[in-house]
Amino acid sequence: MFRQMRRQNRKIEIKEEIDQILNKGEYGTLATIGENGYPHSVPISYVYYEKCIYFHSAKVGHKIDNIKNHEKVSFNVVGDTEVLPSKFSTKYESVIAFGIATEIDGEEKEMALLKLIEKYSPEFLQEGKLYISRAKDATSVMKISIEHMTGKAIK
Repeated sequence: MFRQMRRQNRKIEIKEEIDQILNKGEYGTLATIGENGYPHSVPISYVYYEKCIYFHSAKVGHKIDNIKNHEKVSFNVVGDTEVLPSKFSTKYESVIAFGIATEIDGEEKEMALLKLIEKYSPEFLQEGKLYISRAKDATSVMKISIEHMTGKAIK
């Protein structure tokens, strides 16, 4: 179902290294399929937790409409990079995940929102909990259940 990585010599074989790239990434790029058949790619804040990717969103918009019409998505994170001008190349690490995106609610939604606060605002946990209680009803939280994931790097 999924293609094999062409450059096998760049494949990250150790699952913990892939997890580390996802955990330390500041943002990722979510790719969805529009109703017109065109891809739509947008950078998002996210958290990787329990082998799933979670992100929050407005309740309406392009990416939400796309997910409602076609739940299959891909998600990409680029970790550390270093341009190597004299070699006409770049050192990098990246992860791409393919999965099914669904909206979540209830306790799982609150957990995901708290994990986002812990990742992006760890010094403001109490304020973040209050923010979640005030804003959660106006916010969608999506979960990507990963079906396939690969990591790639030039070190």
